[in-house]
Amino acid sequence: MNRTELAHTIDHTLLKPEATPAQVAALIDEAAALHTYSICVSPSMLPVTTPDDVKVATVCGFPSGAVHSEIKAAEAALSVEQGADEVDMVINLANAVQDDFDAVEADIRAVREAIPTAVLKVILETAALSDEQVTQCCLAAERAGADFVKTSTGFHPAGGASVHAIELMNAAVGGRLGIKASGGIRDTDTALAMLAAGATRLGCSSSADVLEGLK
Repeated sequence: MNRTELAHTIDHTLLKPEATPAQVAALIDEAAALHTYSICVSPSMLPVTTPDDVKVATVCGFPSGAVHSEIKAAEAALSVEQGADEVDMVINLANAVQDDFDAVEADIRAVREAIPTAVLKVILETAALSDEQVTQCCLAAERAGADFVKTSTGFHPAGGASVHAIELMNAAVGGRLGIKASGGIRDTDTALAMLAAGATRLGCSSSADVLEGLK
């Protein structure tokens, strides 16, 4: 994989709660220079203007996921109205840890129905779940019509992405849904390991560092 190919897997991300519009503007400039696939910013930063080849992603129910499904759906719909091409929603972790995967599915489906044409990624917070819960959440996301499953918000104390989690997700839905690794990906070797395990997209706030190891 060359630098350009790796860059095109990256959602160049700025989700710090204290991020300013000026920092988002700088993020967009950096994404254009690095040729990343997209930027990912908080919904309150929308709308933004990006070059034609840089998509706009945002988050929903972020970072806790402990939000009513109707609120997540409304938030996602507003974001798409304001120009988001992709929405990364956080599941309700309480449902997952109680093995209530019907509720996980219903939560995702509410957002899917609110944004039928946008790309929907589902953040599982894999470090907080058992292997079986990760697998079952992936299958619930597939049944609900999601486009991607995603490891982490990057904000949970349990941790971020891992190769093991990506392998589990790939075994569950690889080839049918996209798989996004996010949380703690700060260098080239880690990024390539995630892709080798089955990830098809990366969420990175340190994208320049991630690309540094490739020409």
